[in-house]
Amino acid sequence: MCLAVPMKVVEVSGTRAVVELGGVRKPVSLDLLEGVEAGEYVIVHAGFAIEKLKPDEAQKTLDLFRELEGRAGGE
Repeated sequence: MCLAVPMKVVEVSGTRAVVELGGVRKPVSLDLLEGVEAGEYVIVHAGFAIEKLKPDEAQKTLDLFRELEGRAGGE
């Protein structure tokens, strides 16, 4: 199963960016998006930023992931 994750853009250099989630940073390609800036949120899948997200939508998704993780840990 593949999972696309919202991550915060911390650095942009041309068609590459560094994104962060939970203190983990990774490089991603911006080839599929235009006008991405540091501070924005993007959906990352297989090393590519595939969609921009509004901060509130990113937070809702991240909160849901945390809730699911908590439920899985309680089993």
